[in-house]
Amino acid sequence: MKIVAVTACPTGVAHTFMCATALKKAAKDLGHDIKVETQGAFGLQNKLTMDDIKNADLVIFAVDTKVNEKKRFEGKFIYEVGVAEPIKDAKKVINDAIKKLNNNNKN
Repeated sequence: MKIVAVTACPTGVAHTFMCATALKKAAKDLGHDIKVETQGAFGLQNKLTMDDIKNADLVIFAVDTKVNEKKRFEGKFIYEVGVAEPIKDAKKVINDAIKKLNNNNKN
C-alpha cells in the first residue's frame, strides 16, 4: 500500500520528527511504502508532491495542530490522529487507518 503522511505538533520540533520516524519504521516493517511530510518550526520538510498525494492509497495526518496546505488532500481518504499515537504504536495507527479505509470503500 502507498501511504503519505503529515506530522505536525504545536512547536513543530521533537514530536513531529519522532512521529515521522515511527511511521516510517512501522510502514517498512508492515511492507508498505510511505512518504512523510513534517510541518513545524523548520517549515514543510519532505514536502509531498501532487503526484505523491494522487498516487497514495491512504493519507494519515498525525497532527496536534492545523495542516498547512490542506487543500492538496481534497478528495482523499484521510485518517487523523494526534502525534502521540504513532509514537506509542505506529503499527496500530497504520493498521487502524487501513481498516477505516477499507470500511469507507465498502460504503
